[in-house]
Amino acid sequence: MPRLAANISFLFTEIDFLDRFAAAADAGFSAVEWHFPYDHDKADLAQRLADNGLSCALFNLSPGDWQAGDRGIACLSGRVSEFEDGVGRAIDYAMALGCPRINCLAGLVDDKDDAGETLVSNLRYAAQRTAEAGITLLIEPINTDDMPGFYLNRSTQALSIIEEVAAENLMLQLDAYHTQIMEGDPAPIIEACFDHIGHIQVADAPGRHEPGTGSIDFPVLFEQLDRLGYAGWVGCEYKPATTTAEGLDWAKPYLKRE
Repeated sequence: MPRLAANISFLFTEIDFLDRFAAAADAGFSAVEWHFPYDHDKADLAQRLADNGLSCALFNLSPGDWQAGDRGIACLSGRVSEFEDGVGRAIDYAMALGCPRINCLAGLVDDKDDAGETLVSNLRYAAQRTAEAGITLLIEPINTDDMPGFYLNRSTQALSIIEEVAAENLMLQLDAYHTQIMEGDPAPIIEACFDHIGHIQVADAPGRHEPGTGSIDFPVLFEQLDRLGYAGWVGCEYKPATTTAEGLDWAKPYLKRE
């Protein structure tokens, strides 16, 4: 049975961010993930986790300037120093929060001539630094409808990058929603990529709402994860169709607090 982590960048958004930890725990989640921790003091975040009996499943490396349109800087050759600084800061937060996984957003590019080379070089640096801290580094394909120009779009591309970087702690973050849009049914993709998957996220497609609102057969997908022996977290990264609480009926069979 999958272990669900609430992505509190998407869920419980009707309340203040720091109050979402308690809301996630009250709803039955044992872990949370979110996009970026850097606007908050790491000690405050660690205390929220401890107060609510939660684990931190995942967060992302700094994306650059999100408000200015950055969606990651790992493939941008002119921002290597900024990327390396972000790796150090992310490790600092991860150690304080007991977070074993950090996702690296590849970024948006217009000219892809040197993007792949830059991404591989940056990932080698980040993989070495995170490995020294006992942290798994992830890369995530994102669909081109939601994020036009994003460099990394498909699982095969991600696996090729993972092979080229050749770091044991670099793995694939597979989001069922992005996979459905770019490659179709995520079940065979999960089967093919399973040995390289370090984290899974879910949202239904189309719409990016909770499971059961679209075309993905999540009961079958979750049974597949059990059959394959997946022991990681499944991050709920979707936009509730109404409110978070009203949309959690699908999750109740899986929300058994440890």
